[in-house]
Amino acid sequence: MRTMRSLAMLGALAALAPGAACRATTQEDGVALAIVYDTSGSMKESVLDSAGKAAPKYVIANRALMGIADRIQAFATNPAAASPRKIQTALFVFSNGGARAALPLGPFEAAALRNWARSFANPNGSTPLGNALQAAGRCVLDSPLARKHVLVITDGLNTAGPPPAAVMPKLKQQAEQKQASLGIYFVAFDVAAQQFEPLKKLGATVVGAADEKQLNSQLEFILQRKVLLEEEEPKK
Repeated sequence: MRTMRSLAMLGALAALAPGAACRATTQEDGVALAIVYDTSGSMKESVLDSAGKAAPKYVIANRALMGIADRIQAFATNPAAASPRKIQTALFVFSNGGARAALPLGPFEAAALRNWARSFANPNGSTPLGNALQAAGRCVLDSPLARKHVLVITDGLNTAGPPPAAVMPKLKQQAEQKQASLGIYFVAFDVAAQQFEPLKKLGATVVGAADEKQLNSQLEFILQRKVLLEEEEPKK
C-alpha cells in the first residue's frame, strides 16, 4: 500500500511539474522581441523612399531595421527608468522554405542589428511566413522575460509551408500554457494589409505601409505603443 501511495504521489508531482516550470519562465520583468525580416526575392522590387525616389524594398527595410535598433536603444538607456531595462532580441530570416536565426535571442545589442542591416544585400527565395512565425514565436516563448513579442516585416503572402494563420493559434495556446502573453504584429510592406485579415481575426496587429515614410511610421507605432510601452489599441 505504501508503495502504491508513493507512486501516486510521484505521479501527481510529475503532472504538476510542467506547469510549475512554465510559470517560472515568465516571472522576470522585461521584453523579448523576435523580428522576422522578409528576405524573399520580391524585396528586390522598388518602392518610394523618404525622398520620393524609387529604391529597392530591402534597402528601405534595412534602414528601417537600423531605426528599430535606435528606438530600442533609446528605450533601454532612458535615464528616467527606475532600473536598467531588460531586453532580449532575435532576428529571423527566410532560409530554404523555413527560417533561421540570423541573430539568436540574447541581450539586446544595437550594433548587431545595425551591422546585419548594413550587410544584407541579397534577397532571394520564397516567403515561408508560417514557418518563420513559428520559429520566432517559440524563441520568445522560451525567454525568461515576461513580455513576449514577434514583429514581422513582409512584402508578400505565404508561398512555402503552412500559412501563418494556421501557426498562430498553436503559438497562442503554448503561451497560455506558460501563463504568458504573446503579441504578434505584421507590417504589410507594399502589399495590401487586407490580405492578412485572417491573422487580425486571430488577434494579431496588422498594419500596411506603401513606402518608406509609412514603414517607419508604422514601426514606430508598434514599438512605442505595443512592444515597449504596450498600450492598448483604441477601441473601434
